[in-house]
Amino acid sequence: MVHRPRARECGEPAVPLPSSMADLFSLDFEIFGLVTGVFFRMHAEQEAVRLGLVGWVKNTYHDTVVGQVQGPTDKVQEMRQWLATKGSPFCRIDKAQFNNERPIGKLEHEKFRISY
Repeated sequence: MVHRPRARECGEPAVPLPSSMADLFSLDFEIFGLVTGVFFRMHAEQEAVRLGLVGWVKNTYHDTVVGQVQGPTDKVQEMRQWLATKGSPFCRIDKAQFNNERPIGKLEHEKFRISY
């Protein structure tokens, strides 16, 4: 008998959940510097997907990038470090602000997306 993985139910998160719901964390961010027009959002989306995170990212009218990431605490912290120090290849990060840092009981987004 061949074992096939169970199909994902409608509304079920696209990323696997950690073993303990207490391990989920949410973080809001704003990144300052040369971060618009340099594919920062695209690279942030790729990094978030690579880490298995959900949330969103968008440009502001003040030429900053804002967003939210949610997922396992250790992966959110990896993304925080990436946002503060790496970003896209042609960006220049002058400052990264993080707020609304909190443990969460469940993911509030289904995937990570670029918002316009």
